[in-house]
Amino acid sequence: MKKLLSAGLAAAGLVAAAILSPAQAEYPDKPVSFVVPFPPGDLEDVLTRIIAEEFQKTYGVAAAVVNKPGGGGGPFPGAAEVARAKADGSTVGSFVIGVPIVGPQVGIPELNPNPFEPLGIFVTYPFVIAASKDAPFKSMQDLAAHAKKNDVALGHFGAFLIPTQVTMAIAKKMGFEYGSEAAFDALDCNTLASGDADVINTTIQLILPCLDKVNILASVTGERIKLVPNAPTVGELDSSLNIALWNGLFVHKDTPQDVREKISVVAKAAVMGAKAQRIAKDTGAAVYWTDAAASTAQIAKDMATVETINKLIGE
Repeated sequence: MKKLLSAGLAAAGLVAAAILSPAQAEYPDKPVSFVVPFPPGDLEDVLTRIIAEEFQKTYGVAAAVVNKPGGGGGPFPGAAEVARAKADGSTVGSFVIGVPIVGPQVGIPELNPNPFEPLGIFVTYPFVIAASKDAPFKSMQDLAAHAKKNDVALGHFGAFLIPTQVTMAIAKKMGFEYGSEAAFDALDCNTLASGDADVINTTIQLILPCLDKVNILASVTGERIKLVPNAPTVGELDSSLNIALWNGLFVHKDTPQDVREKISVVAKAAVMGAKAQRIAKDTGAAVYWTDAAASTAQIAKDMATVETINKLIGE
């Protein structure tokens, strides 16, 4: 009788628990935000919007891009907001390479140690080292020889950016330094035509209108850019500097695996779809999907390359 009574009480307890604790809703059960820590309009923003649209269409919940530009703080304040959010898949970071690699070093407590893990990398920005066709150098080798005897001015988007650092590092490797360097808000056809800079480190889509008047000396990409297939990558010129500026999706390390998988399935379908691939063709960007394991390996490799670059340029 005591055993029957105990069993009955246990069963009653389970029923009561089931009544008091509603079943956990299946993800996604509420709006999802994809946080882009930059202003709207660039490749990472446009492609993340395509992912958000696909997410909403697939799962029937609201999904939107939230831009969190950090100004002089770069992407890190926006990344910190993602780190503080619940690790339930309702907040997803769309981050450049610098967030997992440089983020833990910028003094923001939420980013150290690195709180994120990648879902996948989906775009490589088409950064190039370019000069006017009127310049007295047609290749990086020509530039190296010219710069050893002449001052050459470099224009870039910021000394902290990976493409800028690679451009400085390959110069060191080739035995020269730029006579001057400066950050510009815009680096396009006018920059070269005006003579404000002799060499610019920019994205190829910004110089497409004058591509016939420009020499692409090298690209800061993993593979050659299809629009300029004869231009070598920096990695081809020196394998120790094989790195590129990419963007990927990240979640907090505590995010459940089933949630990660649902986001990843949609993201892959979106970036491999016709709309995103048309953007790749029009801009020269590489748009693809690298899964979580391969992205983790890429980050580890890039960390080692960044150490090499820092030693070369003295940072």
